[in-house]
Amino acid sequence: MEAFLIATGIVALAEIGDKTQLLAFILAAKYRKPLPIVLGILVATIANHAVAGALGIGIAALFAPATLRWILGLSFLAMAAWVLVPDKIEDEEAGLPRFGVFGTTLIAFFLAEMGDKTQIATVALAAQYQAVFAVVAGTTLGMMIANVPAVLLGNRIAANMPVRLVHGIVAVIFAVLGIATLMGAGASLGF
Repeated sequence: MEAFLIATGIVALAEIGDKTQLLAFILAAKYRKPLPIVLGILVATIANHAVAGALGIGIAALFAPATLRWILGLSFLAMAAWVLVPDKIEDEEAGLPRFGVFGTTLIAFFLAEMGDKTQIATVALAAQYQAVFAVVAGTTLGMMIANVPAVLLGNRIAANMPVRLVHGIVAVIFAVLGIATLMGAGASLGF
């Protein structure tokens, strides 16, 4: 349950102001069809984060517990710094393919999430907790918590969101996870 709750909270907060949330705003403004956009985000996130979770388990199996502790601790600290860097949608990412609303959302979200903060966080959390289902379910729920309102309420909430404050909170959470991991938290998990 801890893996699920931490994954949900971290991703929900980290996603605020992230490029995939900006993509959700763009898709909502362009297509004005919330249901296929939300379903596209859901399917893309499950697929992308399932691969990331499996990768995290694979990484955990490759390294000795002490080495893995350092990799994960430093990864969480790097995520703390990275989350403070604002995201923006590149012009070429905004020119979306034409595969219907659901297909466009699915493809755009899957590709935008590749190498994104939340995907990397999913890899690290799966390696940390060794609980792929709980982590993927949590990160997927976190993505939906952040992106469904973006689709439904669009620009009305974007202007009022304290993005810098939220990113600061997420950075602190990642830093605490990194320091705790380096100090031996997770020892009961074998690292």
